[in-house]
Amino acid sequence: MAELPRRLLVAGGAGFIGSAFVRLMLGLQQAPQVTVLDKLTYAGNLANLAEVAEHPGYRFVEGDICDRELVETLAGEVDCIVNFAAETHVDRSILDPDAFIKTDVYGTFSLLEAARVHQHRRFLQVSTDEVYGDVEAPALSVEDDPPRPRSPYSASKVGAEMQCFAYHATYAVPVVITRGSNTYGPHQYPEKIVPLFVTQALDSLPMPVYGDGGAVRDYLYVDDHARGIATVLARGTAGRAYNLGQGGDPLNGLQVARSVLRLTGRPASLIQHVADRPGHDRRYALDSSRARDLGWTPELDFESGMERTVAWYESHREFWEPIKSGEFLDFYRRNYRPLAGTATAPS
Repeated sequence: MAELPRRLLVAGGAGFIGSAFVRLMLGLQQAPQVTVLDKLTYAGNLANLAEVAEHPGYRFVEGDICDRELVETLAGEVDCIVNFAAETHVDRSILDPDAFIKTDVYGTFSLLEAARVHQHRRFLQVSTDEVYGDVEAPALSVEDDPPRPRSPYSASKVGAEMQCFAYHATYAVPVVITRGSNTYGPHQYPEKIVPLFVTQALDSLPMPVYGDGGAVRDYLYVDDHARGIATVLARGTAGRAYNLGQGGDPLNGLQVARSVLRLTGRPASLIQHVADRPGHDRRYALDSSRARDLGWTPELDFESGMERTVAWYESHREFWEPIKSGEFLDFYRRNYRPLAGTATAPS
């Protein structure tokens, strides 16, 4: 397969990575027809799709991927499903794992079954590098490594992946899977590390760093991630998974915090060490050779991507300031517990 499907159902397309993918698709010279299905939970935001709202090839439907009747109807109008819809934050999965099983596991089944019935040309499942679990240096995770999930979130994503592989083997559904590394950039809900640190720093508030700050991640700019997904959608081999990572040396939490401080001009005293996440994976690192063999390569390094990201949050306070109250503030207080002798959290 060397071209994109022409009629897409993008589940979770109002979220962070999903909306970047939708904007990418509708910006193509020969843009496909894109139907976005999104439940608009706390992390889904129609503002993420404002720039394509009037595009003739775009349609939005508010709904839940667990709604089998709705999914069946929409699937009958397209020839491909791309599934971004998921509960995604590890910290929230530790506090409330129930929602992750429902959306990530049952919701994926609902979409797969619709793709099977309508004999779709392609089904792409957006997954995560967290399915590999903790990876000791200097090893890199490759797609044939066994999954070793260590959080309710990563376990739910493995459950979704296993269904995808089973539907390919049993029903010949043409499934491909992408496993992306930590993604950052504009439009990201501020519970994740980069937008949390950026927005905290812009308001001169403590930046909560887990434990000693040594947990290592591979950081990928969101537009590069979206292009990787599009590449796998068009050129990937059915039944295979593809890692999408920045490559190079992964970064730890303290390095991310210091990058934010440098770009915002804030003092190091804002770094606040908090109690570590239960079962915190120490290191993720991907070998993305398989996706690169398809022709995909990230365009932005971390510092270039961070410069764009910080500039966007500085100029779009209307996006994140209303979010960082109410439900978000309650989550923050439940999740981040300052260690003795450090700065206090927001009140």
